[in-house]
Amino acid sequence: MSNEQPYNGPLVTIATFPEPAEANMARSVLEGAGISVFLSGENANNLLPVAFESQLQVRAEDESAARALLNSAETAPESMEAVTAAEIAGESTPQS
Repeated sequence: MSNEQPYNGPLVTIATFPEPAEANMARSVLEGAGISVFLSGENANNLLPVAFESQLQVRAEDESAARALLNSAETAPESMEAVTAAEIAGESTPQS
């Protein structure tokens, strides 16, 4: 059980996503950096992606850092080819 208190402060929508996969990728990027993320409309978006958008929300005090992180992820996205090549290189390198 977590000792974390529920957050009751203001939330800021920093992005909207028509595709559930894109929303979850953005959420993963921010959570990986330690930023708490809230996805509003996630369930409706999963059921009817064309009719609803997920809203990616963060705490007001995390807005600047979250926007900067998402912007940097958009300007230098990792390609599947690069990931696959890195995985293959890692598999062929002897583990010590």
